[in-house]
Amino acid sequence: MPGSEHSASAPDVSEQKSPLEEHAVWEELIEIIEVIVLALVTMATAWSGYQAAKWDGQQSLLYGTASADRFQADAAAAAGGQMLQANASVFTAWLQATSAHDSKLAALYVRRFTPDYRTAFQAWLKTDPFTNPGAPAGPGYMPQYRNPDLAAAAQLNNRAAAAFARGTTARDNAENYVRDTVLFAAVLFLVAIAQRFKLRNIRVATTTVAFVLLIYTAISVAQLPRT
Repeated sequence: MPGSEHSASAPDVSEQKSPLEEHAVWEELIEIIEVIVLALVTMATAWSGYQAAKWDGQQSLLYGTASADRFQADAAAAAGGQMLQANASVFTAWLQATSAHDSKLAALYVRRFTPDYRTAFQAWLKTDPFTNPGAPAGPGYMPQYRNPDLAAAAQLNNRAAAAFARGTTARDNAENYVRDTVLFAAVLFLVAIAQRFKLRNIRVATTTVAFVLLIYTAISVAQLPRT
């Protein structure tokens, strides 16, 4: 009977794992987790860096577009200002001819107005400017006056402002992706450090921190716009 009891308990003892075997299992498990983390963070780092580069290129393109539109707007504004100044000079001459009762010369000056200014001039005359103190100072102040170059300059300036705003947004997106790339690099560093530790608790804690940081950064990247 005693012998039979000894033989019955022997399998239970043999099924128990030795400390070395438990350590080997733990090492294998933690290494698998670290490999998974490394694989995920490597792909995420490459993706984040790729997006940062694309947004940076988008920023440069949009800023360049805004600058080009600004140059064109300045050129159009200069041309529009010169046209308005020329019409104003002719208008001053018309006033002098009208004051001198030289209707022929005054009519000649009217023909020298640009079509847009002439339309505003006719509307200005209807306000009875010589007797009405509330009349606008000249045709250039009339709502009927349209200067194509000044209108084009305003449109170009608005387009430049919109492109610059989009470029600023692209710059912010690029900076956010760079920030997340740095965080992914921190995850790689933590995993590399964790592999140096022999104590189970420290290694697990470091790997856990790395995994949590990976999840946080991955969520941050997922919320960022893509290009």
